[in-house]
Amino acid sequence: MSERSNRPIIIKRKKVIAGGGHHGGAWKVAYADFVTAMMAFFMLMWLLNATTESQRKGLADYFSPTIPITRTSGGGSGAFGGENAFSDEMSARNVNQANASQLVEGLQVLTNTGIDSADTSEEQENQRLEALQEALLGSGGESFIPDELMRHVTTRLTDEGLVVELFATEDEPLFLGRDNQPSDLMIALIEMISDVFSVVENNIAIEGHSRTKPIVLLENPIWETTMDRAGRVRQIMESSGFDAVRLKRLIGNADREPITEDRMSVRNDRIEIILLRQGK
Repeated sequence: MSERSNRPIIIKRKKVIAGGGHHGGAWKVAYADFVTAMMAFFMLMWLLNATTESQRKGLADYFSPTIPITRTSGGGSGAFGGENAFSDEMSARNVNQANASQLVEGLQVLTNTGIDSADTSEEQENQRLEALQEALLGSGGESFIPDELMRHVTTRLTDEGLVVELFATEDEPLFLGRDNQPSDLMIALIEMISDVFSVVENNIAIEGHSRTKPIVLLENPIWETTMDRAGRVRQIMESSGFDAVRLKRLIGNADREPITEDRMSVRNDRIEIILLRQGK
């Protein structure tokens, strides 16, 4: 008994490390998921910045279960409604042709509901012009003009007819250089207007306007400039199939009819295409 009581008592303590400490792998999985999510986020931000509005709409339509993937509202002829996701080409002409048949059907419905296309009464003429205005701007549904071009277009009904005004902005002019070469934006807009106005038989008028130049010149070419721009619009419309016989007049107004108080504002650089009332 005495020998056993004199033996030393040894206590063993085991250190238990939960989760393996710094040698565990759970944190690595979480970190990998975080890095993957961040990479996907920055890819999304880059794609949103690199694509146009029509291409994004085409992508949205493709993944929408209620819209067929062959819809031509954005892009072009591919599975995503576009030639590729990064093309800088605007599909205005494709959208134009796709909606032209819808515009014709809409006007036919309007005629079948009691509006005679040959009737020249003021009330029914207003209804026809309003129908064209709605088809052009999409007041009653999808716009005939893509969103990226819509900010360059305004319309108004006057005693003369339906006025479609196309105007420049600081970063997107309608004409380039001193030779008044139409920009791609201007060509796309004119071709769409030409298709819309081809649905009816009314005559048209084209008027060119310009902002006031800050330098007074002995021989100011501003009259010739606005006249030349109106002539360029006529050429684009005729090349797109518009009937040249329907052109009633071509006018260059120089800077005599500014639309803003600041006569030198780029907003005054504009083209007005007027769908004249019957008999005008």
